[in-house]
Parts: sequence; C-alpha cells; structure tokens
Amino acid sequence: MTLKTRLTALSGPTDGPLGRRAAATNMAAQSSALVLAAVASVVVARTSGAAVLGDWTLLRILPWLTAVIVSCGLPVASAYVLSTPTGDSPRTRGTLAALLVAGTAAGMLVWLVLTPLLGARLLDSVPNGLLLLMAVTVGTQLWTTWAKACCQGWADIPGANLIIVAEELAFLPVFVLALLADVDAIVAMAVALIAGGLCSTTIALLRLRRIRFLRGWGRPDVRLARSVAAYGARAQLGNLLWLVNLRLDVLMLGAMAGPEVLGVYAVASKSAELMRLPANAANYVLYPRFARMGSGEAAAEVRTLLPRAGALTVLATPVLAAGSVVALPAVFGPAFQDAVAPACVLLLGLAVEGAAAVSTAYLCGRGRPGANSLGMGLGVLVTVVLDLALIPRFGALGAAAASSAAYLATTFLLVLLAVRLSGRHQSTVLRPAPAFSRRSHELRNDRLHRGGS
Repeated sequence: MTLKTRLTALSGPTDGPLGRRAAATNMAAQSSALVLAAVASVVVARTSGAAVLGDWTLLRILPWLTAVIVSCGLPVASAYVLSTPTGDSPRTRGTLAALLVAGTAAGMLVWLVLTPLLGARLLDSVPNGLLLLMAVTVGTQLWTTWAKACCQGWADIPGANLIIVAEELAFLPVFVLALLADVDAIVAMAVALIAGGLCSTTIALLRLRRIRFLRGWGRPDVRLARSVAAYGARAQLGNLLWLVNLRLDVLMLGAMAGPEVLGVYAVASKSAELMRLPANAANYVLYPRFARMGSGEAAAEVRTLLPRAGALTVLATPVLAAGSVVALPAVFGPAFQDAVAPACVLLLGLAVEGAAAVSTAYLCGRGRPGANSLGMGLGVLVTVVLDLALIPRFGALGAAAASSAAYLATTFLLVLLAVRLSGRHQSTVLRPAPAFSRRSHELRNDRLHRGGS
C-alpha cells in the first residue's frame, strides 16, 4: 500500500470531515465484537457456571494486560509511528517487528514467573499446568493487538475491523466442541482461549500480508526503538488510568455496598456505556489521521471536530436515557427498576464523550500521550474522592454521580489541553507529528509529487 493511498484512505471526499464511513464501519465491528463476547459469556455461564465464567473473564484480561504493559504499549505506539510518513520506511517496520518479538518473549516469561501467584490469589481453580500453558495467549494477544494497530496505522480500517471481530469469534466454536467431546469445563475454556488466540493471530497476520505490510523489512533502528518504547509507555499509562477510572466505581461499590447493589449498578453501567461506541469509533479513526497530518492542518481540524463530536453525543443522551427507562426493567426484570436512575446519571457524564474522544485522538496523534494521561489521572482522583464520600450514603446512585463527575472533569481537562496545543499550531506551516522524523513532511510532499511510489 503506497503512502499516497494511506494518506487519503481516511480523508477522501466521500468520507466526510469526521471519517464517517470509517467510523461507522468500526462502530459496527466493535458492536459485533461486543455481541459475540456477550453470547460467549452467556454460553460459558449456562454450561459451566459462574466460577468458570469468572476464570474466563480473568484469562481474557490478564494475558492482554501483561502483554501490553511488558511491551511498553507497543500496539498504540505502532499505530502512531505507522501513521506518520516515515511509517513507509522498511527500517520502521523492522524495528516494530523486533520490538514485537522482544515484547512477546518478555511477556511470556513474566507470565510464567507470575503463575504461582496467580494460581494462589486469583485463579486457584485452574490447574498450574493450564496456567503455565496460558503463556501462549500472552503472545497471541500481543500479536493480534499489534497487527490490529498496524492496520489502523496504515489506514486499513477494514482490516482492523476484521481482526476486532475475529478476536471474539474464534473462542466460542472451539469451546462448544470441547464440551461436546466431554472435556472438563476448565480445560475446555483454556483450550478454546489458546486455539482462538492462535486463529485470530493467523487471520491478523494474513491481513498484514495482504496489505503488503510484511514485505521489505529493514534493519531495526535502536534510536527509533527507544522513541517507540517511550511513546508507548506514556500512552499505555493513560489507557491503564482510563481502565481504572472505568472500573474503580464497580470495585468500590462492591466492597462498600454489597453484591445486590453492585448487580443493579453493573446493569446501569453497561447500559450507559453504549454511549462510548460511537466515541470509541471516532477516536479509532481520528488517532492515526491526526498523526499523519501536519501540525497546522491537525490544529484546524480538531477545532472543527470538537464541537461537532461533542454535539453528537449530547444529542444522543436523551435518546439513550429514554431507552434505559423503558428497556432496563423490560429486559432484566422489575427488580432492576433501580438501575434506571444510575444509568441516567452516568449518561450525564458521558454526554460529552464525543469531545473527549476527539481530544484524546488529537493529543496522542500529535505525540502528546502524557497530556492525555494527565486527564485520565484527574478522573481517577475525582472518582476515588467522590466514591468514598457518596457511596456509603447513596449506594449505586452515589457511585454513578461520582463517575459522572469524573467523566466531566476528565473531558474538561482533555479539551482544554487539546485547545491549548492546537492554538500553538493553528497558524503554523504544516509539519508532521514529533519524535520520529525531522523530514517527514518533506518526504510526504516529495512522495506525493512522485505519485506515492
């Protein structure tokens, strides 16, 4: 795929200023993956019970978390560097491949070292031999996530969408077949996770081969490797803080109010988080797009997109709130009528999620992931303080109010940082994102002039 093709793939005249077509297809892929994960969780719960479902949930999350932390956020950094014009360089791809191999080896080693602790503290029902074998999924998770990020960075959104769906699709058939063969539920779950991971990794690598990403790799560049690792570590800190902010209210509510209140709140939270689907899709498309733009061009675009994206989620808020009022008791039963008020309160905080998504995409795309992490850190601080103050008195409604306030505070700071950064570059002559090449803009203009060869 030539540079010219990649530069126009997400910003062609038919795609609109927000990359609407790409964002819509990505949202469809994320929605499909969400449905597949929900179906898998129901099948695991119905056939094997709550304990196996809990182990399945942990074994989906922990290997991925190990992989991205040990690799210093390699996937998110790969999407960034490949979005810049120097992403065409054979040495860039060679460097990312070397980091992938090193991250895989280190991640699997860390998993093997941590296996005794995981078995004693979190996964005591899973035999140690199976836990050791799950080191394979650390590798498959990293390779699949990395390949998805490479597709994102090369503007191959259809490829990224394919991998998003494949990640969730591969598990269920293997798990069902293993159960039909009368395999123990824990073993069936572990085998399905490993087989599903290998399958999704294979599909991801085949996609990279199709877009010619695997051709013509050069020698790894040590200086570039250090820059990629530094960027990835800063970006991954923001992602981890985002996850903490997203789930800390659930943990604190469970500890302070008990499982019944937590169950009601979990339904409210999942309902309200449907607001994140369009915002996540916009972020997914805009992040590499901002990275490939010059500073002045990106500054002008983010100032145009911020009010539009914010208005989109603001307008969606009353629709989702009305849907929660009707759907939650109807779907989950009258006992979950109490989930309606927390869901509506959470939606107030998520009403500006569109602006947060655009701001995050801009800050990370312009090489400032630390600024994004600062916004996420503020959200965690607000969550902790208000959860401690409100949950004892108001229960699930207090947790919703605390999270809503945290979302608003995070969005305010992210938008402020994005506007300030864009203000510095609004009148600047176009230049590429920092850190990876001084001559990227000149290279882009030269290659476009020569037809993107």
